[in-house]
Amino acid sequence: MAGPLEGLRILDMTSVLMGPFATQVLGDMGADVIKVEAPEGDTVRHLGPMRSPGMSAGFLHVNRNKRSVVLDLKNSAGRAALLELARTVDVFVSNVRPAALARLGLSYEDFLEANPSIIHVSLVGYGQNGPYAARAAYDDMIQAACAVPSLIAEVGDGVPRYVPLAIVDRIVGQAAATTILAAALHRMKTGMGQAVEVPMFETMVPYVMSEHMAGHTYDPPEGRIGYKRLLAPSRQAYATADGHVCTVLYTSKHWRSFFRLVGAEERYAADPRMATIAARTHHISALYAEVAGYLRTRPTAYWIEELTRLDIPVMPLHTLESLMHDPHLAAVGFFKKTLHPTEGPMVEMAGLGNWSRTPPSVTRPAPLLGEHTDEVLKEAAKLAATTASPAL
Repeated sequence: MAGPLEGLRILDMTSVLMGPFATQVLGDMGADVIKVEAPEGDTVRHLGPMRSPGMSAGFLHVNRNKRSVVLDLKNSAGRAALLELARTVDVFVSNVRPAALARLGLSYEDFLEANPSIIHVSLVGYGQNGPYAARAAYDDMIQAACAVPSLIAEVGDGVPRYVPLAIVDRIVGQAAATTILAAALHRMKTGMGQAVEVPMFETMVPYVMSEHMAGHTYDPPEGRIGYKRLLAPSRQAYATADGHVCTVLYTSKHWRSFFRLVGAEERYAADPRMATIAARTHHISALYAEVAGYLRTRPTAYWIEELTRLDIPVMPLHTLESLMHDPHLAAVGFFKKTLHPTEGPMVEMAGLGNWSRTPPSVTRPAPLLGEHTDEVLKEAAKLAATTASPAL
């Protein structure tokens, strides 16, 4: 069955993770994604475990449902071919810094001349109107700029560490996919394209500050900055008699049910710190420490069974290995064993959400470098000869 974005053509000049993740989301939903690579290929092709040169595990997980075209944009023929492709697409997306693109003769104005209704999306580290505009940006840099390591240091051992995920690339990539869809909808209504800039720094700041701005939301401030519940040192996986368990006591019902379970209902009723969510939040670190004392007394399986029965949020603490064998993920078919035409048997992850009519699907495995160059360039020549504008 055709995906919901069938007919949307995307010229994808992104590399590494943020951009490729964004365009894979759209490709899973049926968009025709043409991935433009330099002769040496996307850097991620060469990083991490791989069976064949240029086909790393990391590349396979963010480049399915794409066609690969190799163009050397440092010469005039490569530049001309890219702009010819631009005539036939709805969206051009790049994470090359704008100044570098301009030096190649590939500014927004150049694309506009080739295709007046194109949606030109620039994924950048920092908004181009600010003093950081020209700086290089990687996930770690944006985490640091957004105070994430400082938050980890505050609740941990004082060492400012990065989250051990490329979390910024994923979040901003998802935001970029949303932005592209909104711009495509606008063009569908009006016929007009536009230039869109998605900066990593400015996209991430609300993810941090929506909770942690707290009292500094007001001018002058009404209390300290930082959300106390999220910054409680005792907000962590709880040790049990034989391992760990993860639970969140949040509502009054959760707290009351928990203290009834541990035989301390009267203790709950008599403690003014438990009376309201505001009072609990004010004293949250001490209260979480008290919960930790109870949870140490019994094994993990007991707490998962009993807290689930009481409708208190609870989950086991997975490792990377155990996550791949989670029973819920197995039941919904999240990890799928597939056969890549050149890389052989591999494990793939499901697309976004559950759809009743047009679910995301994998129609193309991650491509070999330049696998579709001839196919796409011939196709673009035919499209350019038969239509004055892209399909959308």
